[in-house]
Amino acid sequence: MIENSTSLIVATYNWPEALKLCLLSIQQQSVLPKEVIIADDGSRDDTKELIASFQLTFPVPLIHVWQEDSGFRLAEIRNKAFARASYDYLIQIDGDVFLHEDFIKDHLKAAKPNTLLQGSRVMLGADFSKKLLAGQKPDFSFLATDTQRLENALRIPMLSTYLLNRYKNRFPVYFARGANMSFWKKDILAVNGYNENYEGWGHEDSDLTLRMMNNGVKKSVIKFSAIIYHLYHPENKNPEQEEKNKLILENTKQNHVVWVENGVSQYLK
Repeated sequence: MIENSTSLIVATYNWPEALKLCLLSIQQQSVLPKEVIIADDGSRDDTKELIASFQLTFPVPLIHVWQEDSGFRLAEIRNKAFARASYDYLIQIDGDVFLHEDFIKDHLKAAKPNTLLQGSRVMLGADFSKKLLAGQKPDFSFLATDTQRLENALRIPMLSTYLLNRYKNRFPVYFARGANMSFWKKDILAVNGYNENYEGWGHEDSDLTLRMMNNGVKKSVIKFSAIIYHLYHPENKNPEQEEKNKLILENTKQNHVVWVENGVSQYLK
């Protein structure tokens, strides 16, 4: 396990009930991050009030980075969170998940120099998610009948270690989901973070991963550890915008892009 010098970044937008479950699960971690940064893409005051209430007793610094609501600008708010991060290792999740108690511990155990880690998600169904949100307690049951990707709920540390550099999924090697990732801050800064030309849903995480790989960073997939549970919600896709994003990703692939101009450097002091 690397030294715990970790900033946990949590992206959120107008779902305080889910964010509350997420924050409760962070408080219960067997190994706490050194700080938590909420990357808020323009939520209303109820999210601000929730975060303020947690800040009173949260066991580590809880930082709220907010930007005005001007459409889906996840890449931009994550860059702003990267710029605020005080620590060398960054773990990134979404605010519509909650964490297994050893989530942070598992990421730190698997972390290696010059490596990006991609984790999986347990996809909770609508009925079970509704019960969790009503009870406001981050808890998972294998009896939940509407759960998908149930295999991702199994924590088997020895198998996870064995598969870390061996597991291959069916997607392109650069495919990524930002809801469960970790990487070194220096590797993020070396490619200038997320490409803010991505707006709307889709492919900004894969673009970031591909540019890091173009710069010599290795991607490893974590299986059977670093477990998160994703609360159900309909995907908010805009087909027209997604097609535009695909074109940016294809350019990154074809031209071996590493650095983007519209990135995190504009927020660094």
